[in-house]
This record gives sequence, structure tokens and C-alpha cells, in this order.
Amino acid sequence: MRRVDNEPFVVTREVRAVVVPAGQEVTLKVGQAGYITQALGGSFTVYLDGNLFRIAGEDADAIGQEAVKPPELPPNASEEDVRQLAWAQMRTCYDPEIPINIVDLGLVYACEVVQHEDGTRSLEVKITLTAPGCGMGEILVDDVRDKLRRIPTVREVKVELTFEPPWDQSMMSEAARLQTGMF
Repeated sequence: MRRVDNEPFVVTREVRAVVVPAGQEVTLKVGQAGYITQALGGSFTVYLDGNLFRIAGEDADAIGQEAVKPPELPPNASEEDVRQLAWAQMRTCYDPEIPINIVDLGLVYACEVVQHEDGTRSLEVKITLTAPGCGMGEILVDDVRDKLRRIPTVREVKVELTFEPPWDQSMMSEAARLQTGMF
């Protein structure tokens, strides 16, 4: 997905959005105008009426953008193929305030694939937040769950939000630390 620097938009249909960082769900109305400040991982952070909002990629058309294509697996995919795709999907989940994905931020602690006899799979994921009081916690959990459910053959996704061990900057990838100047 391309980077966006204050690209203007007008809401073309009512669309669900989440206030950043409070996490409160609202509906944006047709005709409201603002600016896209971040377009990463299939979701959009927009500035409208003095506030930041997060709009899901599936609703991109409401602000004149293209929806994100679903993930694909090769035929006869192995558990490792599913695990790799799961990690790739989580790399499309971004903190709405920080333009770094949650994997590189070090917020994903585990991702396990469980194969079922019928060929379907379950995913069990543990994530954390940069701060326990973050209002976007449930929004990020829902984003991870939603993006992992899109993986072919996945029938169930369990996302556990944990604060043990507590997150710190040393959990960030080298690239993320360079990008934020925390090296």
C-alpha cells in the first residue's frame, strides 16, 4: 500500500470509524471532508474535524481508496505456510499513531498454528501493547483477528492480549528502532 501524506478525501457513504486513541466507534457521514494521514496495512488513519479516526481497509471505498485483496495460500499449504502468512498478515496491522507494524514494534509474542483433521486450522496469537492503558487495545486485537481470519483454511483465531512480559523498546526490530530514532 502506498504512503499518503495529507491526501484530501470526502466521505462518499456512511462509514464506521474508530476515534484514535480513545477507541470509541463512530459513524462518519456523507460529505464530511478531511485528510488521510496514514495508509498502511490496509487501514487508514484520517484527520477530520480536529480528530484522528481509523477506517478499516474493507471500507476504503468510502474515502475514495481501493480495498485490500484477501491473502492467498498455495495449494496443499503446510502449517509453516499458514504460519508465515499469519506473520505477514500481522505485519499489515499498524498502531494508528505509530507508522510501524505491530510485528516490528515487538507487540506479537507468539503465533501457533493448530491443524484439524478436516484440513482446517486454528491460530493462537499472543500480543501486547506499548502501554497497558492504550484505548486502541481492543481495536488492535480485532484487527489482528480479522486479518488472520481471512487466511484460507483458518476457521478459528484466538488473540490473547497480555502484559507479561511488559513491552519495552528493546522488543522492537532494528528497522523499527532506526525508523523511530530509538537506536
